[in-house]
Amino acid sequence: MPTVAREGEFEFVVHTREQAFEPPHVHVRLSDGTDVRIELAGGTLMRPDELKVPPGKRRAILAAYKRHAAEILKVWSQIHGRR
Repeated sequence: MPTVAREGEFEFVVHTREQAFEPPHVHVRLSDGTDVRIELAGGTLMRPDELKVPPGKRRAILAAYKRHAAEILKVWSQIHGRR
């Protein structure tokens, strides 16, 4: 599970073993241990993970993701062989 990027309290991780039915996504680990997923196609939090985001963190998570989106997609595609 390579860490693709770190920004502040957020760590963006691409899991090497994912279910084939899941859309392309990246896991975001927060410093408090919360793990949420962002769907790569739309750059949005996946359901029901959006409910786990601590108050006031959603905007910061998505902004950090956007700054690293190209590299995250590149690594995800290298690992999983699809977009």
